Amino acid sequence: MTTFNNAFSRRSAMLAGLAALAGTSALAQPAAYPSRPIRLLVGYSAGGGVDAMARLLAPRLSTVLGQQVVVENRAGAAGLIAGDLAAKSAPDGYTLILAESAMLIAQYMQPHMTFDPVKSFTPVSAVFTLPLMIVTGNNFPARGPKEFLAKLKSSPGAYSFATSGVGTVQHLGFEMVKAWTGSFVVHIPYRGAAQIVPDVISGQVPIGVVSATAGMAQAKAGKLHAMALMSGTKLPGADEVPLLSEALPGFDAAPRLFILSPAGTPQPIVERLNEAIRTVMSAPDLAVAAAQQGAVPAYMGSAALASDIGKESARWGRIIREQKIKPE
Repeated sequence: MTTFNNAFSRRSAMLAGLAALAGTSALAQPAAYPSRPIRLLVGYSAGGGVDAMARLLAPRLSTVLGQQVVVENRAGAAGLIAGDLAAKSAPDGYTLILAESAMLIAQYMQPHMTFDPVKSFTPVSAVFTLPLMIVTGNNFPARGPKEFLAKLKSSPGAYSFATSGVGTVQHLGFEMVKAWTGSFVVHIPYRGAAQIVPDVISGQVPIGVVSATAGMAQAKAGKLHAMALMSGTKLPGADEVPLLSEALPGFDAAPRLFILSPAGTPQPIVERLNEAIRTVMSAPDLAVAAAQQGAVPAYMGSAALASDIGKESARWGRIIREQKIKPE
């Protein structure tokens, strides 16, 4: 009887221990993600192109994820304030950033950056491209991409091009054109498309590189000529504008938007976010809404984006070195 009682006691103690362990493990399990609102940082003021895309995505993601996705504008330093905040946030999936190609360029142009745009983040998904457009005055002696590039090559130094500043995607995109064609065109930095477009129309500067939305309205009104899109794909609503790649096969300098989370974000959370973004990006109405903002859906998953960001970063660095571009 004593032996039986001892065995029974040991068995009871073992079962109690297992139950306690199971309870502890259950308590240690994280709550299902997401269990609270998610903030989506934007490095620019409300009303701009990146902000518009964030506000296009946020309510749709909220519906799919079952938690509110809140757009938070942290403008300043060309998006680097938001980048610094995102990089230093907890890697728990509750702080994301809608970043763009300009952040990859900044590491070569800003010597005092507080984070690495590649190593400080876990890529989640690519979402959009924002095609750039080359515009000219209506009297420019070329009407299509091939004729345009031939004119630049045959007239070194005769033409200038305006962009929204040194080291911007617009500037570096046209520097890629120069590098690919061996042409020499003088860069004139402006403060933004609002100043560039009127000067192209008036003939103050012969060539401008602006967002597709900034150039298309004036082109449709006949006030300037939309020479070419600097992207790999057509933009709905601008189907009549040729691609520069028709004259330069493989050329694509369209800035991209992608969602990043802080480095170290657990893979299951990244996969959950990526799944939700893929669902949102596949909706036909999203493509229509994006086109109205001059954007093209360009979904890419986490692994592919990680590889692509590295390649894009290296490409911008190479252009900056080869063209000897220095910060202002």
